[in-house]
Amino acid sequence: MLYIHWHYGDPVEGERIMATQTHRNESASSRETINLRASADQKALIDRAAARLGKTRTEFMLDSAREAAENALLDQRLFLLDEARYAEFVACLDAPVEPTDALRKTLSTPSPWER
Repeated sequence: MLYIHWHYGDPVEGERIMATQTHRNESASSRETINLRASADQKALIDRAAARLGKTRTEFMLDSAREAAENALLDQRLFLLDEARYAEFVACLDAPVEPTDALRKTLSTPSPWER
């Protein structure tokens, strides 16, 4: 087991991509039931927020819980990896960044103090 201490606050992009792909590949038949207990005030607050966003209570709660779970995992600073996962992690760090339109635009836009 190898230990990696990540000093920066930036999340590892691959983790978000993996979590998103897992969520998208989920089929209706593979759904599980999650039971929660909440006070009447908590339920009312959740229902109001869900209605404001045009979502059902289930959609709102699952979206909120998934986002919180992703953030909790992406925000970690200590990674415990076996040698294969460590090699994959280092390969991701060493891989060149593919330029996107957004990156090109950012790099070609003058800074505010250069205008």
